[in-house]
Amino acid sequence: MAVLSLAASAASSWMYVGTYTGKGSKGIYLYRFDSGTGKLDSIGVAAETPNPTFLAVHPNHRYLYAANEIGKYKGENTGSVSAFRIDAATGGLTALNTVSSQGNGPCYVTVDRSGKFVLVANYGGGTVAVLPIGADGSLGEATSTIKHSGSSANPKRQGQAHAHSINMSPDNRFAIAADLGTDKLYVYRFDAAKGTLQPNDPPFTSMKPGAGPRHFSFNPNGKYAYSINELQSTVTVFDWDATRGVLTEKQTITTLPDGFSGDNSTAEVVVHPNGHFLYGSNRGHDSIAVFAIGADGRLKTVEIVPAQVKEPRNFVIDPSGQYLFAEGQSSGAINLFRLDPKTGKLTATNTSIQVTAPVCIRFVPAPSR
Repeated sequence: MAVLSLAASAASSWMYVGTYTGKGSKGIYLYRFDSGTGKLDSIGVAAETPNPTFLAVHPNHRYLYAANEIGKYKGENTGSVSAFRIDAATGGLTALNTVSSQGNGPCYVTVDRSGKFVLVANYGGGTVAVLPIGADGSLGEATSTIKHSGSSANPKRQGQAHAHSINMSPDNRFAIAADLGTDKLYVYRFDAAKGTLQPNDPPFTSMKPGAGPRHFSFNPNGKYAYSINELQSTVTVFDWDATRGVLTEKQTITTLPDGFSGDNSTAEVVVHPNGHFLYGSNRGHDSIAVFAIGADGRLKTVEIVPAQVKEPRNFVIDPSGQYLFAEGQSSGAINLFRLDPKTGKLTATNTSIQVTAPVCIRFVPAPSR
């Protein structure tokens, strides 16, 4: 009975959707998803908070953190990060506290693998910061803040630094910050005891001028990493030296089909949990690009599938690895695709939910019904 109960529980998840709140959305929305049946039930508003555009879940699944993508907090030119307690039985969120993100326009949050710190990237401020997590899940003031500087080849988008994401290495020793404005992937040594960031040696990897690195993902095997580049609609593959914290470029591949000449920008990059496939989103072409990952980490295009939503800024693969949710920020909808873990291919399920300006989805295990 214990095994059956565990399997049933693993198939059921609370699904949290972060949104922009300027056009009628109230904040973070809650759904219940069953990967065994593909059924998706709407619960309602989990928390009212301004522009919770990017979310992160604590490793213990008891707390959720939201980047409040705003330009002013308590009169200062900064955004904020909010902490919530998760009710495991109902999926409900209880607000704990909110602190400064140490820069305006926070657009990405993650929790380090020890569960002691939240790391945040601030697009407008060009900064990255570390926020300590208290015993009750609440956030403290920043223990480390670093401001990027510089510019790059695209005068409209790269006149200054724009930190767009920050991710932890598999061993939690390094943090990698993708900066769209400077065309750099900054590598920081992370002190998990003190919550501090120090530039690595070398301190960054430079991208092709005008690439605009946005989001970043490691392969589960820890050997390879991938940057999706917003301005040139490409994905770059790197070898990852886990000992020295060094990224070495080995391939760059387009996310677009041959012959496409319209406007496009990329957004999210996700590696399947099995490590065999990579997915990237196109905004403009409005599609999901699917790549097979070779034994050497290199990518080969499998297919480029219409996302069936407008401006798929973010997408996510559910914990079972069988479904992909594509979020249309402009169309106010989230479409569900069936994912074949053996081929990587996507099949539309014709299941769609309406959410105003959806940006980010995160899952937490839910109890069996």
